Amino acid sequence: MPGHTENEITIAAPVDLVWNMTNDLERWPQLFSEYASVEILSRQGDTVTFRLTMHPDENGKVWSWVSERVTDRATLTVRARRIEPGPFEYMDILWEYEETPAGTRMRWTQDFAMRPDAPVDDAGMTAMLNRNSPVQMALIRDRVEQAAGEPTPAA
Repeated sequence: MPGHTENEITIAAPVDLVWNMTNDLERWPQLFSEYASVEILSRQGDTVTFRLTMHPDENGKVWSWVSERVTDRATLTVRARRIEPGPFEYMDILWEYEETPAGTRMRWTQDFAMRPDAPVDDAGMTAMLNRNSPVQMALIRDRVEQAAGEPTPAA
């Protein structure tokens, strides 16, 4: 059975700020703790193809892959997929943003399947993602909320 995760967090900040910060791929290494670098490979309209490189894991292995993101500002959604899936047969991610009285709800839905020779199976990756996604979301929340509280420079 393929893997599936759903994680969400509410960020006490306007949707425009959350959208802009979380879709500024070049700044992802400052937003996420797991990414060492992002290299933009191409931009065509609302579609960005990019290489993500993680910090070395506990065994010193550096994981890197190419993904594609398609943003839809009108519906406050982003669809992403790995083009170089690595240990995944496929990995698709839906980012959804929703304005709420408390700020902006950001939700990640990940659908994937692991290759038979991957270091973990679907259940193992589901557990890893369900442990890691809330950690990364909390970092993003804290960093966006910090930016929301900073005074804007005078013109």
